[in-house]
Amino acid sequence: MTAVRKTKEKILIVDDSEMNRSILADMLADEFDVAEAEDGEAALEILGKSADEFSLVLLDIVMPKKDGFEVLAEMNRTRLIEDLPVIMVSAETASAQIERAYELGATDFIMRPFDASIVHRRVLNTIFLYAKQRNLIGIIEAQINEKEQNSSLMVDILSHIVEFRNGESGLHILHVRTITELLLRKVMRKTDRYPFTDADISVISMASALHDIGKIGIDDKILNKPGRLTDEEFAIMKTHSMIGAKMLEGLAAHRTHPLVRHAYQICRWHHERWDGRGYPDGLKGDEIPVSAQIVALADVYDALTSERVYKPPFSPEAAKEMIFAGKCGAFDPFLLECFEEEFERIREALSRNASEQAAQREIRNYAEAVRHTGGTAGASERTLKLLDYERMKYNFYAELTEEIQFEYLVSENILKLSSWGAKKLGVEQEISDPANDRRLQEQLGKDWFRDLEKVFAGASPENPEFRRECELAIGGELRWYSVIMRAFWTDGAVPAIESAIGKLVDVHDTHIAMNELKEKSIRDPLTGLLNREGAGEELPAKLANYPAHKYAVAVFDIDLFKRANDTYGHLFGDKVLCEVSERLVHSTRVHDLCARIGGDEFLIVFEYDADIHPIIARVFKALCGPVGEFDLTVSMGVAEMTRAGQSFRSLFKKADEALYAAKNGGRAGYRFYGESKE
Repeated sequence: MTAVRKTKEKILIVDDSEMNRSILADMLADEFDVAEAEDGEAALEILGKSADEFSLVLLDIVMPKKDGFEVLAEMNRTRLIEDLPVIMVSAETASAQIERAYELGATDFIMRPFDASIVHRRVLNTIFLYAKQRNLIGIIEAQINEKEQNSSLMVDILSHIVEFRNGESGLHILHVRTITELLLRKVMRKTDRYPFTDADISVISMASALHDIGKIGIDDKILNKPGRLTDEEFAIMKTHSMIGAKMLEGLAAHRTHPLVRHAYQICRWHHERWDGRGYPDGLKGDEIPVSAQIVALADVYDALTSERVYKPPFSPEAAKEMIFAGKCGAFDPFLLECFEEEFERIREALSRNASEQAAQREIRNYAEAVRHTGGTAGASERTLKLLDYERMKYNFYAELTEEIQFEYLVSENILKLSSWGAKKLGVEQEISDPANDRRLQEQLGKDWFRDLEKVFAGASPENPEFRRECELAIGGELRWYSVIMRAFWTDGAVPAIESAIGKLVDVHDTHIAMNELKEKSIRDPLTGLLNREGAGEELPAKLANYPAHKYAVAVFDIDLFKRANDTYGHLFGDKVLCEVSERLVHSTRVHDLCARIGGDEFLIVFEYDADIHPIIARVFKALCGPVGEFDLTVSMGVAEMTRAGQSFRSLFKKADEALYAAKNGGRAGYRFYGESKE
């Protein structure tokens, strides 16, 4: 394998003093590729065009146009700070300035005048630590990927059961997931109104597959009626949203898990409409969770463009025109704008999904055959195995894009690559004798396939999935890849691998696994809410958006909680905490931040536009109410953010003071900081 020449790491120096830039450049130019910006605006323009080229930013604080803090705030808003470390360089020595820099995400702080050895060492350490972190992300992704795929597969199988019963094409779930993910990513790029992370998008997209799970409780005669439903039948059909929500609400041990929480909101409210004329609760505007709004739009578009027992399909253009004309109910104008801008990408993505329709139709035929023979008891082992194979194969391929995917037929010694994978490698889609194919060896290495054959030996019918990590020079660039495969076995007396499907995943391409691992570490294991550390990590970036968005911090605890524990036991106490968490989740919006910060103490960070008082009153009312024989009430203190740069620590302290004022006033109430007792 040909070695790849290592290029220099690139550093951006941002300082309004040309002398300071020159001094830093002289210190670092021998070992690093240095670029310069004379103020914050110029720096953001450079990063906006080519942030991925840089390994580090050295950033001054005091500059014209945009100062260093404004640059950090913008990097937080666009999430650049997550992947690009920033070292502040300044003569400012005030602890408040240094604390603010760290709160906004700075990695380190260097004082002027510069010491060359200190600058060099801190730059090297920061770049090295981030490189180690990216390598760790790759390793973690490889470990988590299988679990993520299995979870996705189980959600798909469950949702496809509903589709088969509902007489739909089998692609509806995949289409809704595809559109949902595209719109979520568009929203994330277009506004900070909904601060989605990659993990949020992954979970919401997966949850969208369960949007119609409640239809499992609707009579077949209504579900598959070819003509128009009567008013009575339509009233029954509309109950599917509440049926699905109640099914998910019944998962008592998992109700606060992000997947179940988003799935609940989507199931219950994906038929609500922006003007309040939807069902089941008649929610209006931003009262509808944005996840449910996006899935509603995806669901309507795919229903219009798909064939149903009661109608032929509309063209994509006609469907879009009907949606924008309000013929399918009212949608958020902002989401319609996102839909318009993503329309061509949505069409292309659904077209790629449709290319798998023949395979999906075959799965449906198998499923119908099994159903008509009386289910699994009447189906042969071979038929069930074929069904399992086809389902697995379809899900494996249909869910993935821009990855090197392949199928190896052992008996024929043929490797079949996906069209994208073949193009990426510069080889044919079907390769005979892959171990000795010259072009494949040039891309993947001489011994790559023989190494895989050794891995085959470790697989078994009980453990058919396996993986390995390898360093490959695909496209002339040396990178680490995970090879993930699943073997399928013959029915002979001596079991042998008949075929294997798999993919190559560039471990540098995604941050989902790291986000999911981080999600676990910052969550309270009992309630599923953020813990103190999680809230502390998310808050600085959120509060940096003031004054564009208003914020208020609320702290509350449960009145007489110790008495509940002592009277009814600690298991009941845990039940109370979980009930409070559930009420909190259902009474706040997705972009509000909720956390359990210790014992029976909770934190909420509200984002609002006009008056916070009615929002606090509504949430406070939702939190209070009996749990069994315990009369649950809370005491709450609230502090509003009043100036840019105000630290969370000061807001929390004010909210905490207001909380104690509320408790001293007799409990079971709330008070704003600075509010008089009268």
